[in-house]
Amino acid sequence: METVNILGVHVNKYTMNEAVSKAEEFLETDGLSMIFTPNSEIILYASNNQEFTDALNSADMVIPDGIGVVYGAKILRNPIKERVAGYDLVCNLLPKMAEKKQSVFLLGAKPGVAETAAQKLKEKYPGLVIAGTHDGYFKEDEPVIKEINEASPDFLMVCLGFPKQENWIYNNREKLNARLAIGAGGCLDVFAGTVQRAPDFYCRHGIEWLYRLIKQPSRFVRMLALPKFGLKVLFEGRKYQNK
Repeated sequence: METVNILGVHVNKYTMNEAVSKAEEFLETDGLSMIFTPNSEIILYASNNQEFTDALNSADMVIPDGIGVVYGAKILRNPIKERVAGYDLVCNLLPKMAEKKQSVFLLGAKPGVAETAAQKLKEKYPGLVIAGTHDGYFKEDEPVIKEINEASPDFLMVCLGFPKQENWIYNNREKLNARLAIGAGGCLDVFAGTVQRAPDFYCRHGIEWLYRLIKQPSRFVRMLALPKFGLKVLFEGRKYQNK
């Protein structure tokens, strides 16, 4: 698989169509495959946390969720074909799963959100099997893993926020009875309608971060990760290229 090493994280250079096709292959393959969806904030965090970097790099596919990752690859003169947002990947994958009557388990978000998301997904994608749901407010992993394994889903969406969701999938990868697991961030909130995704204009121009900042000015401190990431790639990115 062709990748670009951005601050130690190996990001696949797939187009959206290629990523969806690969995910479909994972859904037909025995054993658990993992997809992680880092943006620039996540890669910046990983650059200061080797264990988390190792977890990301263990995935079968790592897609560039944020436009900052695409720009980072350009800075390194190893361009990525296009941004592949995790939400868009899931939205492209679910209708294909519905055609095959494949199943999904929704894990994460506040109590009640996953159930609402499940109902709306069933309405939107007739044929999609909802294997189960569970909120993200749990303290013990084992009961949740047991519930997932009894449901035996094809696809496990884990929406616990980073780095918890990636670490949770990675740490439990040998225990989970599913074919594909993805760290999907805030997808469940969007599917449930509790959070509004940025309008198409912002998505097409790679400035969803600006929409979020307008809606939630309190995110300003988090947004500082964007220029920090760019500067770190500019000044330190080359040293990772042969690793």
